[in-house]
Amino acid sequence: MIRAFAFLASLTLLTACGETRMDEAPEDLGTFNMRVGYIYTEKALQWPLSRKSEGSEWNAALQNALDTRLRRYEGTQDYDVAITLEGFLLAPPGIPILVSPKSVAVVNVFVYDVAKKKYLVKKQQMEIFESTTGESALLGSGHSRTKEEQIAGLSLNIVDAVEEMMAEQHLENGWFDVRPDGIEDLRPDGVEVDPAAPS
Repeated sequence: MIRAFAFLASLTLLTACGETRMDEAPEDLGTFNMRVGYIYTEKALQWPLSRKSEGSEWNAALQNALDTRLRRYEGTQDYDVAITLEGFLLAPPGIPILVSPKSVAVVNVFVYDVAKKKYLVKKQQMEIFESTTGESALLGSGHSRTKEEQIAGLSLNIVDAVEEMMAEQHLENGWFDVRPDGIEDLRPDGVEVDPAAPS
């Protein structure tokens, strides 16, 4: 039994991955500047087996991650970004190794070009899992992390995935490239368009 447990533990530790850091190096986002970053959690569904959490408990963590990661880009062209939390499972305490689900969240992402008045992406769905360290892989994050730590970690991973998606689109499809002459940012009127608002 001890040998079997040790074997399972070694496999778990081998599959563990490092946690995403808030201060990771910036991506190449061309001329991107985030005019407004929106977070919506009101309609988020708490899935079965999850630790109890209200959608509103995610607001601060998601907004902090979004602002910290995307406001460091100081390009010359304005874009709005919105993230809507659709559902989540915060891993509860379980049996270490054998029954220790990972926390997961599903979000929809919107990116809006302010000057062109058009969406670059509208309601793109992403499924995001929490990062796994040796301790959380062995014990399960329900044992090794508080609910607040799970939410903060998932929030950072969500924004990290959004940032990486935007960088890929910039490289492959020209998002955030310099606009042709004659298309100006619409900053003077001060009108903000909520990219996640119903059309």
